Amino acid sequence: MFDAVIVGGGPRAVATALRVAARRPATRIRIAIVDAIDVGAGATWRIDQPAEFLNNTTSGSTTIHADESTRMSGPVVPGPDLVDWAAAIVERGAHPTPWVLEEARAVRPGSIPSRRLQGVYFREQLDAAEASGDVSVTRIDGTAVDLRADGAETRTVVLADGTELTASVVVLAQGMVQALPSEETERFERAARDRGLVYIAPGMPAEQDWSAVPEGEHVIVRGLGANFFDVVAVLTAGRGGRFEPIAGDTRGRLRYLPSGREPILHAGSRRGVPYRAKADGWAEATPFSARTADRAWFDALAATEPASLDFRRDVWPGIARELAVAYLTALAGWAPEAMLVQLEAALKELDGAQDVAALDAVLTASIDHDLDDGAHAFTIDSLRRPTRGEQVTAEQWARQVAQLVEAELGSMSSPDTHPRAAVNRAMGALRGQAGRLSAAGVLEGRSAVLDFEGWFNADGLFLASGPPSGRTREVLSLIDAGILHLTGPETEVWLDEAAGEFVARSAITGIVVRARALIEPRMSKGKVPATNDPLLRALLDSGRARVHTRRSRDGVDVETDSMEATGAALDDQAPGLNLVGRDGSVDERVVVLGIPALSTQPGSAIGATPGKPSPLLAGADVAARQIIAAAQSQSQSQSQDVGQLRA
Repeated sequence: MFDAVIVGGGPRAVATALRVAARRPATRIRIAIVDAIDVGAGATWRIDQPAEFLNNTTSGSTTIHADESTRMSGPVVPGPDLVDWAAAIVERGAHPTPWVLEEARAVRPGSIPSRRLQGVYFREQLDAAEASGDVSVTRIDGTAVDLRADGAETRTVVLADGTELTASVVVLAQGMVQALPSEETERFERAARDRGLVYIAPGMPAEQDWSAVPEGEHVIVRGLGANFFDVVAVLTAGRGGRFEPIAGDTRGRLRYLPSGREPILHAGSRRGVPYRAKADGWAEATPFSARTADRAWFDALAATEPASLDFRRDVWPGIARELAVAYLTALAGWAPEAMLVQLEAALKELDGAQDVAALDAVLTASIDHDLDDGAHAFTIDSLRRPTRGEQVTAEQWARQVAQLVEAELGSMSSPDTHPRAAVNRAMGALRGQAGRLSAAGVLEGRSAVLDFEGWFNADGLFLASGPPSGRTREVLSLIDAGILHLTGPETEVWLDEAAGEFVARSAITGIVVRARALIEPRMSKGKVPATNDPLLRALLDSGRARVHTRRSRDGVDVETDSMEATGAALDDQAPGLNLVGRDGSVDERVVVLGIPALSTQPGSAIGATPGKPSPLLAGADVAARQIIAAAQSQSQSQSQDVGQLRA
């Protein structure tokens, strides 16, 4: 019998154990943590993954310990962030795993750590929680497949091998759960088996067999998001290729020296271009300042009637206007010759534009779209459609890709002044404010799901959650070297059964590629309705859990990508973040944390940063208080039983 079983062994499990220890319970709390991959690190941060797989943020922005910035009812107990932890290893001059010491020596507040190093950090913070004496941790390698209620006060987690773990509280902290394979994925997998093709299906990059990708052959890549950069790294630098600085280049351009073992990559997607990079020193860049969509503007929207706002109509034009203002303001300083009108006149026109079409009309009239072969051209529409839906020749697309390379180099190296960087910085600030509206419940249900959680979140990731600048410079050098080719927007992929080949074609550029290997560097991003997680699947299919819905204007419940959990207050006596069943019943013995419940726990997918409020850590504290309360209740009940027996 445990006080708690935590399903999922990543940062939320570690944070929960730390928050239990921080609360100094009267008796040691017994916790079992179950993970199929790596207890303490989890799947994303597993320590056996390639060194080429990097975090998406800086070392100085990484912690698993709560500070005063996070609102919670439990006490603040200081602990090392990633930088402090690495510095302590370097000071000791030793670590049981040699590569940890080597990588720790390179850690600086602005450096980008490997994901495996961060996994070791999480593991050792779990060890520290146990060393406090307030928590005992049983680490279990396994897969949870079911959850059973054994009366009012206990729950039993069933593992795939038949093991049963009983506890007073169960915490579901599976993190980035993956999806069941689609019909297309299953068809491609069969073709790979039957026809001798190579197919890397969607999933965690660290769980794929990259040695199967053939050397020197043409390979199709479908997807240009975050995982794309991992794939490129492991197939180039991971195979002996080297990137070296180009002497005298002030923007940090790299030259790729091939090993001869890398494939030739042909990559495409709906948008057709990779995620935009974080700029050099992005964490210290000049903060964004809104012209009209400031905090007061969002506060006013958040105060409207519940479910009354249409995101596309009422919110997006205000955000898009700020992106346009940011671009024009920066362009006026970066390349004033590209401005056809005075900046203030253009900004006044933008103030009066009521929709995106009107904003784009102002941008088109304000910028010389022919200067430097269109290098300074910009519209809101072009963020999602680089050619604005117009077909272009392969040669025209090649010129546009060359401009993209130059623009990215400029944006990364001049984050305070480059127009491209200004747009990225604006979106980085504004998408967080937009998230407040979703959390406040003022967005109409269908718009919240299809607009805010759909295309807007995708745009936000594209502009403001891209890879570190060093990783993007590597990708750009591969384009220069002819190792990587972008096929273009609206790229579709299919299997030519007769030829026994995968085929990729861009509807915009007309570029066609045939290859016997296809890579899909994408994940489901924790979408619950189609999850392949066996425990969540069992709970949803049996009705013990339900998908969270939002009510549309016409009274229809629109499904989100998350399961439903209750809210949480700061009251230490109250439950919170508890599982909701199909019939609306609440299981106060089951706590749901993070990504699978993202629509009811906004921001909980994001790792904790020192000095910034962390929904991840706040959620862990809510789980900890319930674990301790249940343990105390159990102890009191047992004491009463003993007293009755003695009487």
